[in-house]
Amino acid sequence: MQSAPGRPDLLIFAPVVALLAIGLLMVTSAGSVTGLIQYGDPYFHVKRQAVVAVPGLVAMVLLMRTDYRFFRLLTLPLLAAGFVGLVAVLFVGAEIGGARRWINLGAFNIQPSEIMKFALVNYLAAFAAVRKGEIGDFFRGFLPPLLVVGAAFALVLLEPDFGTGVAMMVTAFIVLFAAGARVGHLLAVGLLSLPGLGLLIYLEPYRMRRLLAFIDPWADRMDAGWNVVQSLLAIGSGGLLGLGLGEGRQKYLYVPEQHTDFIFAILGEELGFVGAATVVLLFVLLAWRGYRAALRAPDVYGCILAVGITTMIVFQALLNIGVVTGSLPATGITLPFISYGGSSLLVTLASVGILLNISSHGTRA
Repeated sequence: MQSAPGRPDLLIFAPVVALLAIGLLMVTSAGSVTGLIQYGDPYFHVKRQAVVAVPGLVAMVLLMRTDYRFFRLLTLPLLAAGFVGLVAVLFVGAEIGGARRWINLGAFNIQPSEIMKFALVNYLAAFAAVRKGEIGDFFRGFLPPLLVVGAAFALVLLEPDFGTGVAMMVTAFIVLFAAGARVGHLLAVGLLSLPGLGLLIYLEPYRMRRLLAFIDPWADRMDAGWNVVQSLLAIGSGGLLGLGLGEGRQKYLYVPEQHTDFIFAILGEELGFVGAATVVLLFVLLAWRGYRAALRAPDVYGCILAVGITTMIVFQALLNIGVVTGSLPATGITLPFISYGGSSLLVTLASVGILLNISSHGTRA
């Protein structure tokens, strides 16, 4: 018999709300230039972000009060919807920058890969709950979810969206490890995948240029290294306290994708080391409490789902910040809660609501 839920963990709720507030401020500032140039309205992006943030917060609160075990019943429908979306976007998706990642529904765009990220995490949690001790068996417990994740990864690469695909795979590996997969199996698959990943990079000239630019961005600072160089200049010019909110200069079309992929650079320029460190610490706090909720979850499904949701958010943040600071090769991936993006924000806030509900069912120390 299940015990009645307690209070959700406010130390999950608080950093998420704080990150969302910082994100709205930064989208207002970082998106003002492109908003004015492209749409004649400097507040275009923040208006659209707020339109998504409100229902996202409502979804988070509602799901915080909805028993997380309900989503176990939706495992297959969610997974099917994810695959249908990933296939559909290849045929009917809007082409932006040479990639098909969004399906235009008129008033807004939907990004199927964002739905698939949660669908996969939910599937892996449900699979682990059913198989339990069998995850360590390669053929019965490890290979089936690996094939599902691999199929999703392949479809995301066809868009192409290498960054999201990598984030999806790493998250899946961490979730499988938490579910009991053998380290040897994970290492073997990882090592066998390296030649394939290397080939994917080699066959796409832009990926190869990004890799070379990561090694020495200043060698080609006017072309392949431009993104990272301008990002580092923005962060460096911020100093300790920053130039002030709205006072940044690199958003004037120097830093690319200043309100999406590289918004952390504008944040570092305008809010300085203190602002950037605050954002990092908020993600650290979210990671700590998220994994704590996983450890205290009353069942395997809740534990693995909490691990998956936390990893999904925190690893994406780590990947984005690593790219912006030149610590990782450039790849197009947004910063959760901070970057402009409708589907990503809505799915992430809803996922946090589920994580909050898991925390409310946790055992007390």
